[in-house]
Amino acid sequence: MRDHATPGGFDMQRAAVTSWLVLACGVMPLAAQAGWTARERTETYAVEGTSGAELYQSIGARGPKIDGDRRTIAHTNFELTWTRSYQPRGRSCVLAKAVPKLTIVTTLPRAAGPLPSAVQASWQTFVAGLRRHEAVHGGFITDMVKAIEAQSVGLAVADDPGCKKIRVELTGRLAALAEAQRERSREFDRVEMRDGGNIQSLILALVNGP
Repeated sequence: MRDHATPGGFDMQRAAVTSWLVLACGVMPLAAQAGWTARERTETYAVEGTSGAELYQSIGARGPKIDGDRRTIAHTNFELTWTRSYQPRGRSCVLAKAVPKLTIVTTLPRAAGPLPSAVQASWQTFVAGLRRHEAVHGGFITDMVKAIEAQSVGLAVADDPGCKKIRVELTGRLAALAEAQRERSREFDRVEMRDGGNIQSLILALVNGP
């Protein structure tokens, strides 16, 4: 994907969502799927300024780092663990149960201090637009987990009484689904972050506003 340099001089390209982390506490329900509930958590980083241009400049200096040293405006990641039940059946092994614990983690900018009323309104519009953008990525992640669940439950591998081969088979399937999710997110960003796209429009409205 082509890198998109923002007016603030930092990279808008989002982080690939690859982390499979331990579920955190203190999160709120997002959406219930069959037998499980996805959750969401919003994290923020503080930016300073009293104008749209100043706030955006601060985003360039303080935005979360992705892929090493590059900074982005906002991003969505996830924390995922599974409860799985592998059952030997004769000389085969079946994955009889696979229940996910999924948390969508979205990072957004937060104004550190009070803003003039006109700037506050512009800032709220900007952050709301970012939140809508990131919510789409969250939906992609949830879809991926649902697809993993669908391919996991009932998976059977012959000649595997110790339930070892099935884990290798499952890992390969999960890798393909994760890559499909990443490509879906990259394609969405290509549209959103192109010249004249939604993200650029949000940035220009903020920078050129009050």
